[in-house]
Amino acid sequence: MKHTGAFLRKTLWLSALALLMVVVVAGCSASNNAPAQGQGAEASPNASVSPSSSPDSGSGEAAAGGTFVYGRPAAVNSLDLHNQITANNAFAIDKIFEPLVSFDSEGKIVDWLAKSHTISGDGLVYTFVLRDGLKFSNGSPVTAKDAVFSLERHLKVGGPLAIAAKVDSVKAQDDATLVITLKEPYTPFISELSNFSNGILPSDFGGVSEEEFFKKPVGTGPFTVEAWDPAGDLTFAKNPHYWQEGKPYLDKLVYKLIQDDAQAINQLKAGGVDAIESLALQNADEIKNGTDTTVVTNGSWVTEQLFFNTLDEHFSDVHVRRALALAIDREGLTKALTFGYAETANSLLPTTIPYHSNDKIKPLTFDLEAAKAELAKSKFPNGFSTKLLIASGNSTRAQEAQIIQAAGQSIGIKIEIESIELAAFRERFFAYDYAAMLNSGQADSPDANSIVAFQTDPEGFSKSYWTHYTNDQVTKLLHEGQKTPDGDARGAKYAELLQILADEVPYLPLYYPDILKGVRSSVEGLTVLPNGSIRFEEVRAGK
Repeated sequence: MKHTGAFLRKTLWLSALALLMVVVVAGCSASNNAPAQGQGAEASPNASVSPSSSPDSGSGEAAAGGTFVYGRPAAVNSLDLHNQITANNAFAIDKIFEPLVSFDSEGKIVDWLAKSHTISGDGLVYTFVLRDGLKFSNGSPVTAKDAVFSLERHLKVGGPLAIAAKVDSVKAQDDATLVITLKEPYTPFISELSNFSNGILPSDFGGVSEEEFFKKPVGTGPFTVEAWDPAGDLTFAKNPHYWQEGKPYLDKLVYKLIQDDAQAINQLKAGGVDAIESLALQNADEIKNGTDTTVVTNGSWVTEQLFFNTLDEHFSDVHVRRALALAIDREGLTKALTFGYAETANSLLPTTIPYHSNDKIKPLTFDLEAAKAELAKSKFPNGFSTKLLIASGNSTRAQEAQIIQAAGQSIGIKIEIESIELAAFRERFFAYDYAAMLNSGQADSPDANSIVAFQTDPEGFSKSYWTHYTNDQVTKLLHEGQKTPDGDARGAKYAELLQILADEVPYLPLYYPDILKGVRSSVEGLTVLPNGSIRFEEVRAGK
């Protein structure tokens, strides 16, 4: 979801595998099984940026209505775009609200509600021109005033995906033109504007209270909320005023709560759902080669990780963290558990994100003797007992935990695996009530800062992804990377930062999983985004 958001994600966001992070959005067709290569949010000064192919230029006639049922591992419990980050909420919010700019399946920034945008040469003034004839789902026109209200509300609320740029003003030049002026350059800004959290909503909530508005929100997205159980299913209805003419093709979209991997797969095979959000890598080939099922995939902005709570008695010791990192065979783990649908991670940043340095970084590679020597340097040379927290219902995570448990045992660290329900899992790590945990980090937008800020800023929303890791040089490089224009100089700062993380391991990157969605073979038009979300505008019901 940072965030997933991530959200990370910022991007912490949590992946389809992680069931968690947040954070937000791009796409690949069902026929494209190659990983997407994420690109930075680059715009030439004073140059208008637009997609290579207009998002409203879809080909073919819309199929007749229908209902699409999508199995998901967690319920939607809030639709307040400025106060959410986890995937369960983010990937519902992005169906209702849309930002000025978004990103495509390769992570390239494209104009969305804005038909064009320009950035001044000094990087301080961003001008957006809205598409003609934009309407909210209630039929009222969308104006620059609505965009001003939306962004100013986000600035006021802050939230887990707060606008990090130092904004001087947000003004409506006229009904169709929005001008945002920054106090100082902030390179990730255009990329971060593509986050779901920067969606546009009606000024003054359309005349109702905030509480009432977010129970039945009005946005510009392809769908509206028809029925919603915050502890169960959510049913969307087609937005009759959607700006992409003729879309969405569906009449209804149902988010069906299925908390267990095996149940989700069984329902997919039986036709009880048209697609499932969380497909364990070990089940991918089974679904891909099924009689009535297949897999839709894309490269992701996700990094599967082992996280250490640096406030914990044992994992506050860098030598302990390094010892366990050296004891884990990441390459072997990746091969054993991901079935060719992932790449071993050396760097915090996925290879689909610019400046990832995965091929240049010097990681702590598997070496048991070195691991034992490192532990000998710690305050616990004879080992110790600890716990590894994981969310239940994810078979891949369970196997990861067992591999890590065995690795710890090999150097004298006794690890008890604690598997708990997803909601409780979130509460625990949000409260720093864990020693180590398995989770994923995820970018919410196609910029290195999206994950880096979320996982390294000890003063940020997530306090370094709830590890509370603090390193003054890392913080310095983080802030410098935010102000340095895209290019080699910015890349060098991230390279230095990522090497420090690889050396001090507040979290150990394990692998970069592809985004996998299990779908019925009859489904057409599903667009998978590298953050784990899906665009349903061109989907035709599978039954």
